Amino acid sequence: MSRYRSTLSRHPLTAAVLTGMLLTSAATAFAQDSSTTNLDKVTVTGSLIPQTEIETHTPVVTITAEDIQTRGFTSVADVLQQSSLTTGGLQGGQTSASFTQGAEAAGMFGLSPSYTKYLINGRPMLSYPALYNGGDTFNNISGIPIDIVERIEILPGGQSSLYGSDAIAGVVNIILKERMDGSVLNVRGGTYTEGGGSTFRISGATGFNSADDRLNVLVNAQFESSNPIWGYQRDVTRTTNGNGYTAQVPTNDFLVVNPAAGNAYLMMDPNLCANVAGQFGGTTVLGTRAAGQSCGSIYSPGYKTVKNGKDSAQIYSSFTFDANDSLQLFGDVLYSYEDVKYATGSNYTWWGTASGYGRFWDQTSGQWMNLQRAFAPEDIGANGYKDILNTDRNKAYQVTLGGRGTLGNWDYSASFTRGEYKLTERNFVRWADPINNYFEEHVLGPQLGTRNGYAVFSPNWDAFYAPIPAGDFATFTGYTESQSRTWQNLGRFQITNGTLFSLPGGDAGFAVVAEAGSEGWDYTPDERLMDGSVWGTTAVAGAGHRSNYAVTSELRLPLLDSLTVTGSGRYDAFKIGSSTVDKATYSVGVEFRPIESLLFRGKYGTAFRAPSLSDAFQGLSGYYANGATDYYRCGQLGYAPTDTTGCAYDSVSVFGQRAGNPDLEPITADVWNAGVVWAPLNNLSFSVDYYNWKIKNEVDTLSSDQLLLAEYYCRNGQVNNTSASCDNVNEWITRDASGVLDEIYTPKMNVASQNLQAITASAKYVQELGRFGALQFSTNYTNMIKRELQPQPGDEYLDLLRDPYNMWIYDSYAKVRADGSVGWALDKWTTTLYFNYVGKTPNYLAYAGNGYDYVHSSGAKAGKWGSYTTYNLSVNYRAAENMTFSVMVNNVFNKMPDNQASNFPGTSGTPYNNYFYNIYGRAVYVQAKYEFGPK
Repeated sequence: MSRYRSTLSRHPLTAAVLTGMLLTSAATAFAQDSSTTNLDKVTVTGSLIPQTEIETHTPVVTITAEDIQTRGFTSVADVLQQSSLTTGGLQGGQTSASFTQGAEAAGMFGLSPSYTKYLINGRPMLSYPALYNGGDTFNNISGIPIDIVERIEILPGGQSSLYGSDAIAGVVNIILKERMDGSVLNVRGGTYTEGGGSTFRISGATGFNSADDRLNVLVNAQFESSNPIWGYQRDVTRTTNGNGYTAQVPTNDFLVVNPAAGNAYLMMDPNLCANVAGQFGGTTVLGTRAAGQSCGSIYSPGYKTVKNGKDSAQIYSSFTFDANDSLQLFGDVLYSYEDVKYATGSNYTWWGTASGYGRFWDQTSGQWMNLQRAFAPEDIGANGYKDILNTDRNKAYQVTLGGRGTLGNWDYSASFTRGEYKLTERNFVRWADPINNYFEEHVLGPQLGTRNGYAVFSPNWDAFYAPIPAGDFATFTGYTESQSRTWQNLGRFQITNGTLFSLPGGDAGFAVVAEAGSEGWDYTPDERLMDGSVWGTTAVAGAGHRSNYAVTSELRLPLLDSLTVTGSGRYDAFKIGSSTVDKATYSVGVEFRPIESLLFRGKYGTAFRAPSLSDAFQGLSGYYANGATDYYRCGQLGYAPTDTTGCAYDSVSVFGQRAGNPDLEPITADVWNAGVVWAPLNNLSFSVDYYNWKIKNEVDTLSSDQLLLAEYYCRNGQVNNTSASCDNVNEWITRDASGVLDEIYTPKMNVASQNLQAITASAKYVQELGRFGALQFSTNYTNMIKRELQPQPGDEYLDLLRDPYNMWIYDSYAKVRADGSVGWALDKWTTTLYFNYVGKTPNYLAYAGNGYDYVHSSGAKAGKWGSYTTYNLSVNYRAAENMTFSVMVNNVFNKMPDNQASNFPGTSGTPYNNYFYNIYGRAVYVQAKYEFGPK
């Protein structure tokens, strides 16, 4: 049964674009017949109305299943994170101890992942139950079976007039296969040449079709298992930085400081670390820094994972049934299960007296003291950090049932979607009372009274500078188990008329969509994370639900053969608690074709993001700002905020709190784009598009670094150019009587505004070579022209493309990004070379020195890291009609950001920008694909 009746002749522009989208194992598939071809109307992402034009007023980037295979992409997350539209940094498996280390995120144009609307088969994806960076709702794009993906369509720019809330940066529609004739089995395995990360994947799919072809069923199952990559398996993270602008030093694994003397180090071990020399594989030594001496190892940073281990399985099925000539029933279900394992490392596995005691008085030496003791693999047990991995268990399903058909000149579709995402986080923790009691019993000894409100002890230094006896570690450690879930119900009804009335340029099209649904979020941490039972770890809490409805309409008017105008409008309303938040959005698009091979296009409209459930209902939740710089206390010691290296307060841990706000308003945006598509030949096309956003009312949480920097300026009477006011400093920073940071508060507010401008370009070309096959070239390019942020009303705008400090703060790194491929098909062989290019990005000293003109006392200079290009190579051989073998080499030249280490201090255990680059190195995969059954 065909839903759409009319066909039109395909002109050269459409032919060229279609040609560029195709890359198969047969050389003849590269080139398209230049003769006139009838093309059925289809509904593409970016419009509700079926049409024959592939290029419209809304640019669409399409990544096909063939692109995914030949370019070496290993997952949907890999596809989107390597897109030229992804110019910002992301949290994930490389960012140790982040709130969502076990998830995969992606965004566009440097904006938060939450500003992109993610769809599966045109329906909204479920939100991930845990919060990005502890405060933002987003989609985990990890649990989608890559082998059953038909294509991925990306719509850059604001799209709320069709897709509603969240579609500010753009829309990503992941379209899974709906039908299959026959069956297919895929087996794939691979590993990294530097070690770790080996993976195995098997998937199978089959199609069942009734004899009369009225019933079509597809069933797919995929299983994948991958090992983690550990820091010690890569040179750049095996040790503290040996190539930095300061000398390499061991970590402070056994440290005593005097908080009354600027946290000066005290060496209390008469044996100078000899008793702990066996720790961290026999590498613990006496280390010396400007602040004093401690015991540690240069190898301790390596005991963290930089890529998660994962076991996953997905089952997907879809069906269609033609009840009669005018009604088709349809449905699909996707179930995903993932176990993600990771380790945060010794930097987050330690004990100290600053938390719980504040400080103590050493009766024997007559000094104020604090202790810090990291745990080595030998302390933990036989397998070290492999025995205390964290596990995120994800279970999610989404099911849709519906019907579609025709009534006269009208097409209709009605569906209901139900989904639920459950997350169980099993996290390794240290129990507060047991760990404090253990070290009181073995190290601090009995409390001998108080002094100025602090405890008095006489520590046993032989016990402090000693390995923990076998079995003792387990007495004060264990696991918490936190449960969270999101759920979503959505009913949707659409009517469409592609021939509403005739105009000089063709038939007008009209569509109306009505939606109604509800969604909920419930994050319930293990109560021990909230009541103080756990040492040094906190959690995010909250729960709430909202109902919503929306009405969308679109009208497409081909006024002339050369001119088409399309308008769309949408009204959304959300019932959040006792309040209703509503927003109307619209857009007007224009397509002008002065000749068949040339298209000028543009669109103006509005977009928005409703307050998310976490924005509204997140409870008072805590976090630790680890590695924070106490600029005020460093200033008291004579350090300027531009260079705090060597300051005892350069890396402190401070407890922070944030909370939701039920009175938040929607984030709004004015958006427009304009561009041109030119296809001078049937096998050649170019496109260039300009995008502009003006975003207002953004919900933002103040960064701890900006708040602490504001305190330095305010307390010293200097000009405060941060996003926190001096009143904020007085309200939101708490110190104890001795001046030690006690707590900070960074609330959510409708305060920020952003202005963005970007240019994207693409080119596609296919060249037949006769008996030598055919070549295909394609490339995509993004250039961020402008990105400026106003953190609070009245503040000066921060330049997130040229101000390196704020570029790091807001994860806005790349101004230019591009990717592309060259494919060669000859008989049974297909070879593809894919490249991914990142332009220059600000180096660490440009951030730390707050400018490109900063020069460190060592002579190291602020500036930019050079451009960064990686290459993937694939070879596919069709050995038989039903058997294809493939070899993929990703990152062929083993490119890694190890040259960035010279711009980090010798204390760093992660001397590269781990939010934007990875250190995985070269990967090699082999795959066999077997097709069987009827075709």
